[in-house]
Amino acid sequence: MGYQTIAIEKVTGGLGAEVRGVDLSRPLGDAVAGELRRALVDHLVLFFRGQRLTPEQQIAFSRLYGPLQRVPYVRPMEGFPDVIRVLKEADERRISTFGNAWHSDFSFLEEPPMASILYALEVPEHGGDTLWIDMYEAYEALSDGMKRMLRGLRAMHSGRPYGVTGAPPKDLRTSRSIGIERNNPEADREVAHPVVRRHPESGRKALFVNSIYTGRFEDMSEAESRPLLDYLYQHALRPEFACRFRWQPGSLAVWDNRCTMHYAVNDYDGSRRLLHRTQVQGEKPMLAD
Repeated sequence: MGYQTIAIEKVTGGLGAEVRGVDLSRPLGDAVAGELRRALVDHLVLFFRGQRLTPEQQIAFSRLYGPLQRVPYVRPMEGFPDVIRVLKEADERRISTFGNAWHSDFSFLEEPPMASILYALEVPEHGGDTLWIDMYEAYEALSDGMKRMLRGLRAMHSGRPYGVTGAPPKDLRTSRSIGIERNNPEADREVAHPVVRRHPESGRKALFVNSIYTGRFEDMSEAESRPLLDYLYQHALRPEFACRFRWQPGSLAVWDNRCTMHYAVNDYDGSRRLLHRTQVQGEKPMLAD
């Protein structure tokens, strides 16, 4: 079924589509808003070019997908508690950056975000791309035997990068430009989520594990869980499951965290990169049958 009010062009044979002819700084009518919501379910990641948005306008657009969600352990933008400044300064070299590993945003929350929105204000001439993985396709490509093994399994997620037991080593250089709280015992708390979750709108099944926040399977140790988790992480990274986006000033991406992982490429030392990020409230992940 096509779209009546928006123009869509797919960017890969799988996930990802560019939306054209929509000015996100203006109020959107019900028909356009409805098709943008449907397009996210259909394509998992949407890209917009040539936007000029204030933080207030980005917040208004983000609410098209639902109530906004404020996340723990990361300091928001001053004056805008729903916005995070994703910043790396030009003089920050050979450091670990925000989002520089495959993950689904804040999957350790009881109700992880359903969507994230990232808007580019300043980007390097080269580098700083973001990649996404289609976790529907990652699940579908598993063997029937593996699918049977994963059925009903739950995995334990925690905010380890922000916690005490899993905090980054003290000698790891990290960006000073994003205020991240470390060594918080509350972040070590584990939350169980289905390894295979059912999307509440599409009804499709997606893998829901990631190497940052998933530590083990429920009722199993980390050592027992590691071989299978490592296999699932590597399996999901097949190129045919991926899309890649090259940012320009005024670009905006919105993605469905319930069925994707993403990765911020840290290959732009010597350049400043600034984006504004908002997140949409999600629901408790649903166990797939």
